[in-house]
Amino acid sequence: MLFASPGIDTAAPKATRIDLFSAATPQMRAFHVTWLAFFVCFFAWFAAAPLMPLIKAEFGLSKDQIANINIAAVAVTILVRLVVGPLCDRFGPRRTYTWLLLLGAIPVFGLAFAQTYEAFLVFRLAIGAIGASFVITQYHTSVMFAPNVVGTANATVGGWGNAGGGAAQSLMPLVVAALVGLGVEHAFGWRAAMFVPGVAMVAMAFVYARYTQDTPQGDIVDLRAAGIELDGGKATGMAILRRAAANYRTWMLAATYGACFGVEIFIHNIAASYYVDRFGLSLTSAGLAAGIFGGLALFARALGGIASDRIALKKASTAARCCCSR
Repeated sequence: MLFASPGIDTAAPKATRIDLFSAATPQMRAFHVTWLAFFVCFFAWFAAAPLMPLIKAEFGLSKDQIANINIAAVAVTILVRLVVGPLCDRFGPRRTYTWLLLLGAIPVFGLAFAQTYEAFLVFRLAIGAIGASFVITQYHTSVMFAPNVVGTANATVGGWGNAGGGAAQSLMPLVVAALVGLGVEHAFGWRAAMFVPGVAMVAMAFVYARYTQDTPQGDIVDLRAAGIELDGGKATGMAILRRAAANYRTWMLAATYGACFGVEIFIHNIAASYYVDRFGLSLTSAGLAAGIFGGLALFARALGGIASDRIALKKASTAARCCCSR
C-alpha cells in the first residue's frame, strides 16, 4: 500500500536540533528524504538544458523558439506552486510530494519521444510543474523543526536540493557522451538520457511515500480523521494568506526571492548553450562549467539559514530583555 499509515503520536514534538548523520527520527528522515527528492526534481527540471545544443541542431530551432522553451520551463511553476500549498494543507506533504514526483515524471519521459518543436515545448512547459517541489520541501521541514533551527533546516534542504540543477548540467552531457561512446547516434543519445531523471523521480516517489510522515505526530489525514486539531487549532489556509498579504514584509521577501531565483533559473537554462555558442566548448565541458554555478547552493543557502536563525534568536533575546526591564 503506497500510503500506509505511520501511526499517531500526539506527544511527538518538533525537532530542536539537526542530527545530520541520523535518520532515526521522523524529523531527520523527512530532512534527508526531502532534500533528496528536491535534488531529483531540480535535476529533472533542468536535465534538458545542457543538451539544448543537440536539440537545437536536431529540430533546427531559432533563437525565438529556444527562448520560448526556456520561458515555458519556468512559467507554469508559478501557477503550480499556488496549488500545491493548499494541497499540502489538506493532504499533507507526503502525499502531495509523492504524486508530484509520479506525475512530473510523465513529461520528463515525454521529452524523449518529442518529434517536433511544438511537442517539445508542451513537454517542457509541463516539466515546469516540478519546480513546485520547493514549496513542499519548505512546508515539510517547517512542520518538522522548531523555530530555533527551522531556518537552518529549510535552507539546507533547499540548498542541497538546488544543487540538483548543477548536477544535471554536469552529468547529463556525460550520460549522452557515454551512450555515444557505445555507438548510438546523438539524436538517440539525448533522448535515452532523459530516462535517467524520469526513472529517478519514480523511484524517489516510492521512497518518499515509504520513509516519511507529514508531521512529528503523524500524517495530516490521519490526525484530522482522529479529530486532532493541527497546529493547536490556529488559523490556516486563506486566513493565513490574507494576513500574510497584508504584511509589507511578505512583498519585500517576494520581490527579493523573485530577483534571486529568477537569475538562478535563467542561468541554469542558458549557461551550457552559452558556453558552447560563445566559447566553442564541447557539450561535456560546457556542462561541467555550468554545473559549478549550481554547486554553490550546497553551502550558500545553508549559510543563509544559519545566519537567519542566529539573528532571530539574538533579536528574540534582546526583545525579551527589553520587556523584562520595563
